[in-house]
Amino acid sequence: MTPAPPTEQPQPNESGTRCVFVSDLHGSAERYRKLCYLIETERPAAVFLGGDLLPNHWAAALGGVDFILDDLGPAFRSLRSKMRSGYPRVFLILGNDDNRSSEQAFMDFDREGLWTYLHERWDKIGRHPVFGYSCVPPTPFQLKDWERYDVSRFTDPGCVSPEQGVRTVPVDVDSVRFGTITDDLDRLASGHDLEGAILLFHSPPYGTALDRAALDGRMVDHVPLDVHVGSIAIQRFIENVQPLATLHGHIHESPRITGAWRTGIGRTHCFSAAHDGPELAVVRFDPSDLPSATRELI
Repeated sequence: MTPAPPTEQPQPNESGTRCVFVSDLHGSAERYRKLCYLIETERPAAVFLGGDLLPNHWAAALGGVDFILDDLGPAFRSLRSKMRSGYPRVFLILGNDDNRSSEQAFMDFDREGLWTYLHERWDKIGRHPVFGYSCVPPTPFQLKDWERYDVSRFTDPGCVSPEQGVRTVPVDVDSVRFGTITDDLDRLASGHDLEGAILLFHSPPYGTALDRAALDGRMVDHVPLDVHVGSIAIQRFIENVQPLATLHGHIHESPRITGAWRTGIGRTHCFSAAHDGPELAVVRFDPSDLPSATRELI
């Protein structure tokens, strides 16, 4: 997919660009209620939603669309009506638990200006380019709409190949068989200077404090499972390109296991809003002062 050009909208001043990042809301009415209240009261310049936004009933493909049309879209539309010019830029991607058959509904609300759908696209907030990418390496789960081989055609023990499982939209067989996250990111970044960019990912980078799964002591066919389940491609991409900041979710238990919701790869600040409790995990950050970023459970 060719990255879309940035939307022509008024941009906030560079100083004081307050941003909010959340992820993995999984259709929770209570988490979305808290998020909308936070947006209305704190009035950030930008809000980032890092995937796994829909209820966990992807097998009923229209269920996600109903949630978007009946709940999520109207909630943000009402928020925009109340906030008027104070309504923030909203950037979002989907995650591996979200059925891709709902993607068109998200894009319809994008055209309405309610939010910016960012998968394999880019836009801007102030002087900062913003890029989004939803796909994750192979998981043990059956839904494969947002799964890709990572750096090669390898599937970890206990995981299901992207060529198997279930998809809710038709796909090109060769793209599934031979495509990788590495290739996708190379295309997404082609021609861009990412030094000041913010990248919204669903998967965390491999081998960090952000991708630690609760797999200690687990084995499949006498092979120990890797407790780090993030993307090697994303880790290498950050290491090589060194964007300003990257935002991640996906591995709910990682902050609890490692005690860390942020890490650094070179000069890049990496934040996670994943959380395995009922609360909403909120990361607040300003691109001009990333060391002062905070995370709160509400």
